[in-house]
Amino acid sequence: MIRVDAYSQIQNLYNVSKTAGSRNAAPAPAADFKDKLNISGPGKDLQIGKQAVAAAPDIREDKVAALKGAYESGTYNVSANAVADKILANFEAIV
Repeated sequence: MIRVDAYSQIQNLYNVSKTAGSRNAAPAPAADFKDKLNISGPGKDLQIGKQAVAAAPDIREDKVAALKGAYESGTYNVSANAVADKILANFEAIV
């Protein structure tokens, strides 16, 4: 959640008032006006998480190399029951 507290500062900058204001009044100096941005704790956590995901590689080379080596050597075996269990688990999640 982003909160910007600039309305009153803008109002002061242009010397706007609820009563009849003087049109000849000089605006407040722009040097006094500063924007302020407050980011909540969860917002900061989200930014840190996005940075971590962006820095992580898309492919885990160590896992790929291990599986490739096992496949090429003929030692890579997957249980048919394990495959069936995964298919059913994914199907149940959809339904």
